Amino acid sequence: MSLLNPFWESLTPEARRLCAAGLVLAAYALFCLAVAVREAQRRRAASRAAQALSTGTGAGVLVVHASQTGFAEELALATAKLLGDGARVTLKSLADVTAPDLAAAKNPERARALFVVSTTGEGDAPDDARRFIRDVMSGEPALHGLSYGVLALGDSTYTHFCAFGRTLDAWLARHGAAPLFDRVEVDDGDPAALRHWQSHVGVLAGVTDAPDWTRPRYGRWRLAERRRLNPGSPGDAAFHIRLEALEAATWEAGDILEVGPRNDPAETAALLARLGLDPAAPVVAEDGATLAQALSWRRLPHDDGLASATPQALVDPLPPLPHREYSIASLPADGGVELLVRAMKRADGKPGLGSGWLTAHAAEGAEIAARVRTNRAFHGPEDDRPLILIGNGTGLSGLRAHLKARAAAGHHRNWLVFGERMAAHDYFHRDEIEAWLADGVLARLDLAFSRDQDRKIYVQHRLMEAAEPLRAWVADGAAIYVCGSLEGMSGDVHAALTAVLGAGTMERLADEGRYRRDVY
Repeated sequence: MSLLNPFWESLTPEARRLCAAGLVLAAYALFCLAVAVREAQRRRAASRAAQALSTGTGAGVLVVHASQTGFAEELALATAKLLGDGARVTLKSLADVTAPDLAAAKNPERARALFVVSTTGEGDAPDDARRFIRDVMSGEPALHGLSYGVLALGDSTYTHFCAFGRTLDAWLARHGAAPLFDRVEVDDGDPAALRHWQSHVGVLAGVTDAPDWTRPRYGRWRLAERRRLNPGSPGDAAFHIRLEALEAATWEAGDILEVGPRNDPAETAALLARLGLDPAAPVVAEDGATLAQALSWRRLPHDDGLASATPQALVDPLPPLPHREYSIASLPADGGVELLVRAMKRADGKPGLGSGWLTAHAAEGAEIAARVRTNRAFHGPEDDRPLILIGNGTGLSGLRAHLKARAAAGHHRNWLVFGERMAAHDYFHRDEIEAWLADGVLARLDLAFSRDQDRKIYVQHRLMEAAEPLRAWVADGAAIYVCGSLEGMSGDVHAALTAVLGAGTMERLADEGRYRRDVY
């Protein structure tokens, strides 16, 4: 700068102003060029990622993003990568989606579409959604046969929270598309809501061991009770699990418990024995002071080529185990969180990660890592309106909490539709349910035990049989809550409800918060 001082001093004030302005313009031009280069690089990377994802061998899924700041696009890419482990994914900006794209998504090979969309300003759609709104949403496409999910990003400090996601969700339903699960709304990047979306996507992809995008901050609980509910059943064992909080915790009917599972201690011990490593060896790891403790909550490696690994080298590359979600079946007044957990099996025959921990590997009295996640989308009605509760299997869990809450509030216009395999073995909490019926907490009870007769009967069949009472209850202001399996039950129940009540009524119920689902 000292070499330029004589030249600068020789200039007139006007010339100095012109030079300064020129420097500012040059700097701005360089900045714009850098932004353009970065954007071009980002687009090339996104194009390469989309091309790679489209080569999958499984069923096709359309993943769509509409983003103002890029966050929705990042989440769509993460969604597509998770699906890409078992599906053939088409990743697109909403700006590039046409009505024929949605029609093509209805074919048997790609009957699903996932939308990750943001809301900007005071409820506006992002800029890259404008063409889709103008050219596609203004039309009347028939979307029957398309199943979809919506991840809506927003900020509740603004008046119209998640407005575009809600509008898109309603438009898809109005034109015949069937929701795979209730819209997931994310308030200012809420990590718990993102984990919930990831859990839904993992179910669709058949991927159960992907690391959490954000790791929950677990609290401390004690496994106080574990009791099998279906001894003698031809199906997988189902358990009543009771956890008592070791720290302050509260919840309400409809909320979710995120559990941090642990590996089978015997499997961890066998790995360390093969490697000749001391389980008590100290390591630097979150939540783990010893090698065995650190391995307990990380994905265990194959031991090929690890014979010479040090304890720290063994731990460092291992990702944490993903959380598992369970509908809470109790109220705080019950003194603990109660769950209904099915003992699932992996493809190799080993117990499932979360269910194996809760139903087999954790000793009674053991400490369990878990946290309550508020699930406002499945909270019960605040008034005494009629409530229709529909579920199968361990989906009874979330419905049971609502029935407890309704009984405590003195609200007795409740109708339970529950399905399982065999009444003799799989009628979970039978004494409690029949006591509610006798006491008037339940005004109506319909059961569907699929294996108790030659023709399999499921909850959707009971709904079709009860079409007239169902329409009467809804006309009287009833809300409908569904809890249970995402694959099969929830879609079939939605179809039955639509057949009985009509698509327009279903859309109105969803808009009014009178149709809610907790499916997994």
